Amino acid sequence: MSKPSEDAAPGVLDALRATPRPVRYLLGGVLLNQLGAFVQTFLVLYLTHRGYGVDKAGFLLGAYGVGAVAGTLLGGELTSRLGSRNTIVTAMGGSAVLVFVIPWLAEPGAYPVLLCLVVLLGLMTQSYRPAASALLSELMPDEYRVMGFSMLRIAMNTGAAAGPLLAAGLIQIDWNLLFWFDGVTALTYALLAATLLPKPAAGEKDTPAAKEDQRSAYGVLVRDHRFLFYLTSMLFSALVYAQFFAVLPVDLEDAGHSTALYSAVLTLSSVVLISLELAVTARVSRWRASTAATVGTFVYCLGIAGFGLPGSVPALILLTTAVSVGGLMVSGPTLWAHPAKADERVRGRYIAASQTVFGLGSAIGPALGMLVWTHYGDGVWAACAVLGVLAAALAYAGLRPSDEPPARPEAEDPPTGTDTREEATVSG
Repeated sequence: MSKPSEDAAPGVLDALRATPRPVRYLLGGVLLNQLGAFVQTFLVLYLTHRGYGVDKAGFLLGAYGVGAVAGTLLGGELTSRLGSRNTIVTAMGGSAVLVFVIPWLAEPGAYPVLLCLVVLLGLMTQSYRPAASALLSELMPDEYRVMGFSMLRIAMNTGAAAGPLLAAGLIQIDWNLLFWFDGVTALTYALLAATLLPKPAAGEKDTPAAKEDQRSAYGVLVRDHRFLFYLTSMLFSALVYAQFFAVLPVDLEDAGHSTALYSAVLTLSSVVLISLELAVTARVSRWRASTAATVGTFVYCLGIAGFGLPGSVPALILLTTAVSVGGLMVSGPTLWAHPAKADERVRGRYIAASQTVFGLGSAIGPALGMLVWTHYGDGVWAACAVLGVLAAALAYAGLRPSDEPPARPEAEDPPTGTDTREEATVSG
């Protein structure tokens, strides 16, 4: 297979040809699972259709979100102990069983049981993600790793864009089909993972050294100051990202724009991400990781803040959307791939920490954004600009290459975290 030269960025076709077959199975499973991921999108509508009040339905959705945030941490722990393949099989198989029974427990009288169910469902559904990221990092050639994470994001975005169209047809037949189809896709992914993904190496996780690694992994993470900068950047970025879905639709409506404009914004962002992200990633693969993360984060957050420009007309709003998505394409694959540079013995927990922090920001961001918008109006977009500058600065601090000379680790040393001594190009 061809590899990029030192002076040329890896091309899209080069990355596709270099993608190992197990990674293709992994990406196909992610796409299939995301295509049927209807719970978070349609749970409130479904429960109100079954006779729940909006308040209780909304609380159940919040409970699912709590489980989802905890699920990423659980996924990192399971990945470190069981291996990526076994974690994916366990998570997808468990979520399939849980989502299958939602229609039988959706009566208002079964509220306490349904509450426990959705928390467990969020926990299981999200716990596969750290495992998928860790496995992709392990199998993808180093020079194409960031390209691989771009492919992963495209698979998820494609499923998320096509899923609602499929759901609209299922709802016309029977609302319950949403959750039965969701369960079928999760179960299919579990079966595909069990048969097509590589098994973990036998015996590696039972050695005394491995058990010591498990005890010290979180201590390593907490002492990794650069990674903490990176996590804080991810948190701030998530807070800004959440306003695209929380504040923007109500702000556009308050300004007198039709709902069709927000639909056009969502469509534009999905089309641009799906069609151009891999090509953009190939272009920026000659940049340092710190440069891609800093520039992309700044441009993305600047674009989001641009929604607060006075007298915005539809054309300007769409242009602002394109700018923000452009920044997201530059920084996103690099930021999501960064924890995969951690030592293999702690990689699962690093990935889980990253995804948990971003999920936490996405969960609390809508409430904070609406609170600021209610009291200060378009001041929320100025707050996004401030958070964006901080997120960009922290991304640089977390990903910039170190001037320290590389040290050769001894066999008895505890596991190290992210390799902050490397030159750190985004393809590394």
